[in-house]
Amino acid sequence: MKFTLYTEETDERPIFITGNFNVWNPKDSRYQLTSTDPNNYYIEIADELLPDVIEYKFTKGGWENVELDKYGSITPNKKIQKSERSASNVVEKWRFNWGPFKKEFFPIVEIISEEFYIPQLERHRKVWALLPYDYYVSDKNYPVLYLQDAQNLFNEGSPYGNWEIDKKLSILAEYGRGDVIIIAIEHGSEERIKEYIFDNDNVANGSEGKKYIRFITDTLKPFVDEHYRTKKDRDNTGIGGSSLGALISIYSGFLYPEVYSKLLIFSPSLWVEPNNNFPMMSFRVPFKTKIYLYGGEQEGSKMVKRIQVFEDYLKRWEKKNLFDFEFKTNINPEGSHSEFYWSQEFPRAIEWLFYNNTENPVEVTPHQDAIEN
Repeated sequence: MKFTLYTEETDERPIFITGNFNVWNPKDSRYQLTSTDPNNYYIEIADELLPDVIEYKFTKGGWENVELDKYGSITPNKKIQKSERSASNVVEKWRFNWGPFKKEFFPIVEIISEEFYIPQLERHRKVWALLPYDYYVSDKNYPVLYLQDAQNLFNEGSPYGNWEIDKKLSILAEYGRGDVIIIAIEHGSEERIKEYIFDNDNVANGSEGKKYIRFITDTLKPFVDEHYRTKKDRDNTGIGGSSLGALISIYSGFLYPEVYSKLLIFSPSLWVEPNNNFPMMSFRVPFKTKIYLYGGEQEGSKMVKRIQVFEDYLKRWEKKNLFDFEFKTNINPEGSHSEFYWSQEFPRAIEWLFYNNTENPVEVTPHQDAIEN
């Protein structure tokens, strides 16, 4: 079967076709289109590889670079019978790194406190809440994700760039995946390493990770649950971060599994614990915990290897009936240790952790309530 594509909007990115014939893999080298000129492309796919009713979309190498209509909005999946033998397609626009972002879906950003008191450490910290765009016109209760290194998550002008989670949450909301409250905790500046190291004075003299974890779990979470419409149970509570922030989030999940069921772990600093000596507790009934692991192959020769070894250790603990783990591990061959790549991964992690969906939001119908509101 032959698929042809015309697109007015051109750039250097290759174009792929994806669909129910390749489990919606958006960057499948077997399905890259051939260009006849800058605007016209085609691909021929053997009949035996295609179902009778074909659903498909075009991407420029990922869901963050998927096709859009002329208004910059979601396109429905294209559908055609295999018996038709050929399909002629037009794509008006393309996403670029998840953009464009629609202002009407942006989260409401509130400062919980410029100086939230941390009794465990006897210091203060700035804390934000990012609420779903329709929080104040709904009566819903929401799951919560606690994230470290807040000043690198969404603030313009961050020294190393930022994750743009406000923009990414707007994308998720557009696809009906935005019902999550994010609590963002500013790091401790010169105290950051101490606070994010659990118990290793070789790395941080006077490490304070135990106290920091207790702050989030015993002080901040009760405050958030009291002042916002949250789903308080473990099934709706997650914690995460990148680098050292990911490391302290691993500790949080393992020490307080009755509180956190979802861990967002980006480029974790596992070099601090080369032997994976994380404290584990024994439970009569193991806690089911979802872990989204991400790393980039350009982060150094050992990042990906350490993630794989860490995953193997978790599987061993699982066999001992300590935990019931569910993993999603994504390794980006081009990924470096930077906010840009964590930003790219954030929507995928949210969708998998909180929506139990292995597909990307672009593969589902937009949330009608979100559109009508």
